[in-house]
Amino acid sequence: MAQATNPIRPEGAPSNTAGQGAGPRYDGRPAKQYLRLLTPVTSRQAAYYGVAGAFLFFLIWEAGHYLTPEGSQRFLPSPQIVVGTMVRLTVEKNYLADVGISLARVLISFFAACAIAVPLGVFMGCFANMRAFINPVFSGARYLPAASFIPLLLVWFGPTDTQKLALLFLGVIFFLVALILDNTEAVEKSLVEAALTMGASRSQIVMGVVVRAASPAIVDSMRNMIAVSWTYLVIEEIVAAQDGIGAVMMRAGRFLKVDIIMAGILTIGILGVLTDIAFRLLSYYLFPWNRKRPG
Repeated sequence: MAQATNPIRPEGAPSNTAGQGAGPRYDGRPAKQYLRLLTPVTSRQAAYYGVAGAFLFFLIWEAGHYLTPEGSQRFLPSPQIVVGTMVRLTVEKNYLADVGISLARVLISFFAACAIAVPLGVFMGCFANMRAFINPVFSGARYLPAASFIPLLLVWFGPTDTQKLALLFLGVIFFLVALILDNTEAVEKSLVEAALTMGASRSQIVMGVVVRAASPAIVDSMRNMIAVSWTYLVIEEIVAAQDGIGAVMMRAGRFLKVDIIMAGILTIGILGVLTDIAFRLLSYYLFPWNRKRPG
């Protein structure tokens, strides 16, 4: 009897009889395999793609520099010039001190916001009456731009570090509360019901069930929100600041030193990526059960 052919698999395509249902079928179009939906990549592939994307970005930047008319190239310096400027600032201008000051401002203000937002978000997520009482104020405050508080903060604190920390604090606190509230509410109700059935107390349920279940998502929300702190950094350092990356950039802007401005931008980007990596590593080692498994 003639062997039946598979009407789905094109002739000559590899068979998937050993693992049917385990993944997407081969569709006979190799050029589209890089765009398969919901297909995970390995850590090594992700690293390769990341390096390739960064290389393409700097290649486009380099091309933009050389395609700019020669008389205007100083307004779009090449990556080599910007990196050289960073090195020169570090060696000759004590740039690392400014970087350290900006980093301290971001971290102090951010973790102060976390110290309030995490317990408050968990509290509102666990108790609906408290959420109904507190959440309208915090939800409305999310739509107030943090930069609009600058005149008020200057009146209250003057052009001091306290004013700068307060601005960074206000830039993330309201959004962070909302995210942690969502993380808490996303905990499966069956876990709470099971704990109640076994006679757990209210504090045991909040700390031992809800907080433990929501912790990976809470750390991920913190990782996302610290990026917002970095975006506010230059805004808070342009107001009567004598130090910090933003102050260096503003002084350079007065003299049209675009290479220094771009060096500051690149520095903030590098610091932001490093803090993102730190939160990813923290989550990886604190919550091993939440690690993504290779597909």
